[in-house]
Amino acid sequence: MVRRKTHEVKIGKLRIGGENRVAVQSMTTCSTLDTEGCIAQAIRIIEAGGQLVRLTTQGTREAENLRNIKAGLIERGYGDIPLCADVHFNPNVADVAATIVEKVRINPGNYVDPARQFKTLEYTDEEYKQELERLDERFCRFLNICKEHGTAIRIGVNHGSLSDRIMSRYGDTPEGIVESCMEFLRIAEREQFRDVVVSIKASNTVIMVQSVRLLCQQMEKEGMDYPLHLGVTEAGEGEDGRLKSAVGIGALLIDGIGDTIRVSLSEEPECEIPVAQSILQAARVQMHKTEYISCPGCGRTLYDLQDTIRRIKAAVEEKAKTDARYRTLKIGIMGCIVNGPGEMADADYGYVGAARGKVSLYKNKECIEKNIPEEEAVERLIAFIDKDLGCTCWG
Repeated sequence: MVRRKTHEVKIGKLRIGGENRVAVQSMTTCSTLDTEGCIAQAIRIIEAGGQLVRLTTQGTREAENLRNIKAGLIERGYGDIPLCADVHFNPNVADVAATIVEKVRINPGNYVDPARQFKTLEYTDEEYKQELERLDERFCRFLNICKEHGTAIRIGVNHGSLSDRIMSRYGDTPEGIVESCMEFLRIAEREQFRDVVVSIKASNTVIMVQSVRLLCQQMEKEGMDYPLHLGVTEAGEGEDGRLKSAVGIGALLIDGIGDTIRVSLSEEPECEIPVAQSILQAARVQMHKTEYISCPGCGRTLYDLQDTIRRIKAAVEEKAKTDARYRTLKIGIMGCIVNGPGEMADADYGYVGAARGKVSLYKNKECIEKNIPEEEAVERLIAFIDKDLGCTCWG
């Protein structure tokens, strides 16, 4: 995988894009007028590993209350985590929010264009040009405020809220979704405003992936390298929400696309963070926890595979409490010798069934101990890892 090259965007003390790790974020769900509720949710997001917290900002009152939320987080020792105001329908609210928080998200579908009414609109080329000029003038006013206050922005397109203007000219297509974003990006580029993150989201994973790939192609064509925020919007809850998010976000991460992600679940916001981290790990973008490479077992498996996996996990998790290096390991647990060494070749250490009641241990592809009694094998594996870590230089 070769990561798509992007420039670095400053969001308070957080850096997104460039050579920085993919950042994980979430969004509060309580009213932004509920100061204590928002502070409590934000802290739970942060303590789960979130690096940015977004808050819905419907009106000027909510925007102004971001001051109190921010002050409360600073008072409690969480002032380094940037806040993002999520603004729809009212550009004046975005102006206010930009003077308070580190980042403002605007939606091209309703920033200047009126709320979508699912009407087909007819424009002459001149009339369409005038609409773009109106967008240009209003967006530039916002950019000037952001420049003055060092505020970053996210241009966040939602498939479900494309404007009637865009829909009438481009239809409900990935091309229309991309153009909705590019109208704003071209202005930012011309005005030399670089602290912009862009996103295209849809609840349909296929449309989301196709549109983001097309956006990357269009940005490259126009000489742009803005970082990307990935997410499947309205993904749902439970297993459904996790699977849809993994498919959509994971496909793009494997392409090398993505600089920050948010998993949108119909659950408490802090529940989104471990899912995001697991997706990053599954896509081999960054490690957050020990990875276990285990086979499903078959008739050739001559030991209790599921119980062994539980015992190895328990032993490793206990070690990881005092030695963080255990959280960077990949451990293979294979039922038999037929596929074991080859299938777990990506693992750092391996546990492979050798014969009935016997186990062999591996480091990478090399067998380090053969035919150990099964009842001793888990302890011998952990003892070897302990010894190996103690004599190996780790970064």
